[in-house]
Amino acid sequence: MTPAAAPPLPIVLLPVGADDDALDACLGALDAGTPDGTRVWLADDAQAGPRGLAIVERWLTRTRLQADYTRRPRMLGEVAHIDQMLSACGDADVVLLAPDAQPLPGWLAQLSACLARDAAIATATPWCNAGESAAWPRLGEVAAPPPDFERTAQACAAMPPLHPELPAAVAHAVAIRGSARRRVGGLDASSYGSWYAALIDLSLRLAGLGWRNVLCETAFVARGGEGGPADGDMDALNARWPAWHPRLASFLMGDPLREPRERLAALYAETDSPERQRDLFP
Repeated sequence: MTPAAAPPLPIVLLPVGADDDALDACLGALDAGTPDGTRVWLADDAQAGPRGLAIVERWLTRTRLQADYTRRPRMLGEVAHIDQMLSACGDADVVLLAPDAQPLPGWLAQLSACLARDAAIATATPWCNAGESAAWPRLGEVAAPPPDFERTAQACAAMPPLHPELPAAVAHAVAIRGSARRRVGGLDASSYGSWYAALIDLSLRLAGLGWRNVLCETAFVARGGEGGPADGDMDALNARWPAWHPRLASFLMGDPLREPRERLAALYAETDSPERQRDLFP
């Protein structure tokens, strides 16, 4: 009997930002840590300047990924732009990556496997050094990106895939099940100005219909700093979801992810650095 083919990897969606150095680092990490032929869509909401455009053009000529780039003639706005990206993908599963993120090796396959393990999972968020509720090594704190990407990725891959619940998905990187997103409708661009807040709203709507927003503890995506809300976003969230901030505060104080974070730290300490291995075996 022929084994069933593995499902296709999610489409990687990357809204292009205005920070040229962050974009360059993101594309380099994306190429280094993502399987050949992965579908990637770079969507530019009239953000990139001349140097950013040159970075994208140079990357497109040499990447091993199946990449496309689109650019709007005029800025639409972050939430409306991302909503149109998601809508264009229909029922396909996607991973939306922050423009200043740096995914570690194996990240996409791990996120895809997380979605496949439980049909009730609507969003899966990997660890991040600036990941708020999904932060490592310390909850709710911004740390420097890991100094050794390969070692960190190996430690994550050795974690048991239990996928505990998060209060909401986090914006550094999030895998989204296409069928679940279609069920709850699009992002609310009229109420929120930031993807940060619109993602929280989307997560809470998904949870209200019985879907799960989980941590993918086997994957890691680094970032230079945390995202944040636009003016008025927190007021809009409080008005629509009055239980959100108490729930988040309870999560931060109770720290239900302390044991997984400690286990990842122990695995990291036990994992030999690939650089040291290459030194020992030239």
